[in-house]
Amino acid sequence: MVSPSAKQVFIQGITQDGKTFRPSDWAERLAGVMCSFRPGGPQPGSHLSYSPWCVPTVINGIKCVVVSHELRDADVMAWDFVMNFARDNGLQVGEACLVPNAPPAPIRPPSQTTS
Repeated sequence: MVSPSAKQVFIQGITQDGKTFRPSDWAERLAGVMCSFRPGGPQPGSHLSYSPWCVPTVINGIKCVVVSHELRDADVMAWDFVMNFARDNGLQVGEACLVPNAPPAPIRPPSQTTS
């Protein structure tokens, strides 16, 4: 069960019994189906990119789909479709927050000391 206050939900490509979910492109397929659910609604050419509310990704080597609460706010039926997909396929679902990658720390030359 996902709490109503969840900002993002991660659907993981691992079943409840720990097996890798197949087919291997399930995350891209699910996100592709959801591409027209986006801020401002479907736009010309929007079928060519993923919705920012339903994004496939890989976390720790596991395919996932990150679903934003904004999808639920915009279209409850679309939200229910994604959550029912996870439930019907026995996928693990967790609440989390996707943090953007931090920029790499600058490389500094070793300090030179003289004695």
